[in-house]
Amino acid sequence: MAYDEGLADRIRDAIDGQPGVVEKRMFGGLAFLVDGHMAIAANSKGEAMVHLDPETTDDLLGPHVTRTIMRGREMRGWLDLDSEATASDTELAEWVRRTVDYARSQSRT
Repeated sequence: MAYDEGLADRIRDAIDGQPGVVEKRMFGGLAFLVDGHMAIAANSKGEAMVHLDPETTDDLLGPHVTRTIMRGREMRGWLDLDSEATASDTELAEWVRRTVDYARSQSRT
């Protein structure tokens, strides 16, 4: 299954102007790397997948935000956002801001 191209375009718009962003096809989706760290992706399930500080992800879980599971394993620090979690451009932009900030913090470590 291919990734949601409309979602990928919306992520591009939200991440536009950020330095050090590279797009890369991976895991059946389209990932956006920031300074070499995967930050957000339009995945093969039509959802956004974000990488955040593992210490904060439990507080963000909800009906439209779940832990990322790959090959039966929970991916620590990764969340899947269904279409309701990113329904508005404002909501998507906030998730992009969070994941870009986290990716940049990983570049400093």
